[in-house]
Amino acid sequence: MKKIFITITGCNHYLGYGVFRRKMELVLRKEPDNDYDKEAIRAEIPGIGKVGYVANSTHTVLGDTCSAGRIYDKIGKKAHAKVVLVTERGVVARVKKEK
Repeated sequence: MKKIFITITGCNHYLGYGVFRRKMELVLRKEPDNDYDKEAIRAEIPGIGKVGYVANSTHTVLGDTCSAGRIYDKIGKKAHAKVVLVTERGVVARVKKEK
């Protein structure tokens, strides 16, 4: 699998963007029963919980990162990612290849 970068957004609804640091590990979990987005993928910080969602709109995806819809079928029910950039508009993370 080639390198896949994603945007984590909606963080201000949880703990804000201040909790993120470069190289931080994230857990990505699909939410197939989400009422608003059937391709929703939530982002969690281990030990803390939900901190946002993988962006799934042209208005929230930063640069050339992939939307939740583009990666939904490329990951299992759960995946891992590592933060590479923290901005005021979102967090960019790289999806880790599962072993």
